[in-house]
Amino acid sequence: MQDVAERAGVSPTTVSFVINGTKPVAPATRERVEAAMADLGYRRNVLARALASQRSRIVALVFPALEHRLSPAALSIVTAAASAATERGFNVVLWPVNGADQLEDYVSGGLVDGVLLMEVTADDPRVPVLQRRGVPFGLIGRTEAPDGLPYVDMDFDAMVATGLEHLVGLGHARVALFLGDLGATSWAGYGPIARTEAAYRAQAAARGLDAVVVRAPQDPRSGHRAADTMVADHPEVTAVLALNETALPGFVNGLVAGGRSVPGDVSVLGVATSAEAISTADPPVSAVVAPGPELGRRSLEALLDRLDEPSTPPLQLLLAGDLTPAGSTAPPR
Repeated sequence: MQDVAERAGVSPTTVSFVINGTKPVAPATRERVEAAMADLGYRRNVLARALASQRSRIVALVFPALEHRLSPAALSIVTAAASAATERGFNVVLWPVNGADQLEDYVSGGLVDGVLLMEVTADDPRVPVLQRRGVPFGLIGRTEAPDGLPYVDMDFDAMVATGLEHLVGLGHARVALFLGDLGATSWAGYGPIARTEAAYRAQAAARGLDAVVVRAPQDPRSGHRAADTMVADHPEVTAVLALNETALPGFVNGLVAGGRSVPGDVSVLGVATSAEAISTADPPVSAVVAPGPELGRRSLEALLDRLDEPSTPPLQLLLAGDLTPAGSTAPPR
């Protein structure tokens, strides 16, 4: 740092400000310092910085990659969190950690300053690990009893209400729900599926609609088979709410292959679906789009706020998605 300071004609303190982003530096001065760093081949030593400051300035996003696919919606959360972290002088790493024991091994080494848990379940065993270890954390999702826990989650009740209002407003009186399969061990207690089904059943009953739930594993081929099953078992259905992003294109294709036109015979509306995913089906799927980027940004910022000031109250925030009409919804024939 002394060599960089002499070459740039500034003090070592100014070099530190440029490297760490702790105080503003005039653009011309910053350019001189960065040019000197490039000329001398100076690189930040992350380990030395962590030892000196007692901070790694790294936040881990924990995703059970062996159990769940990194869907477009999940990827939008990761990229938004990484962008927000960069703005605050932090880095984000994605930990494909499966199970509480593996997470404990990771966090016990002090590699990260904080953790954000993704794919949260009703009784998530990872939460007690972080509490016992004293690791600052936040949830992207909610447990069944989230009192006192910091979380940012989607408002599934509001998103289902938006979807049903749209379909019923078009004139549909027979609306089914297409969900992921909670029967698999890896999806047991998965909040989005459970909350969406509960919201659908309650709101369908309030509107006088018969509840029809169709399930499938999270893959396109299973979506295709689920469409065949629904057409065979519930030919009266004229509209579908779908919370199964990975299987959704296959579900739409299965309807068409089975002789149902979309939206002529069956309207399809995605719930908590990414903007990227809804464009892969033919026709493109109308959806209540998941607020993935805002989930990633708000959860990361809340965690960093608590790192800077531990007395900051835990943020508990629900975010609803926006309705994005496309070519898959229309009035029933």
